Amino acid sequence: MYRHTKLSLLAVAVATATAGVGAYAAKAGVEHDVAAITQAKTSLIQAIGVAEQHASGKATHAEYEKSRQGNWIYDVEVVSGAKVFDVRIDADKGTVISSAEDKADNEHDERD
Repeated sequence: MYRHTKLSLLAVAVATATAGVGAYAAKAGVEHDVAAITQAKTSLIQAIGVAEQHASGKATHAEYEKSRQGNWIYDVEVVSGAKVFDVRIDADKGTVISSAEDKADNEHDERD
C-alpha cells in the first residue's frame, strides 16, 4: 500500500509540474475533440451499452479518442466478474473493434 501512495504522489507532482506546459496544447486538443464528438454517429451512452453487452459486465470508465489509424473510437473499460476488459467501439459504426482482457487492472485489483 505504501508503494502505491508514493507512486500516486509522484504522479501528482509530475502532473502539476507539466500542467502549465501542456495547458495551451490541451486547449487546442479539447476544441478539436469537441468538434469531433459532435460528428460521431454513435453516442457515448450507446457505445457503453455495446461494450457492456459484448463483455457481459458493467462499464467503469469510457474515453473518446483518436486511434492510431486516425479514426475516432470509444475506449470502454468493462468489469465482468473478476475480470476487466478494454473494449474499443467504432464511433461511427457503433461496433466492437477489439476487446481484450486488461491483465494489469486485474493484477492491481488483487493486490489492493
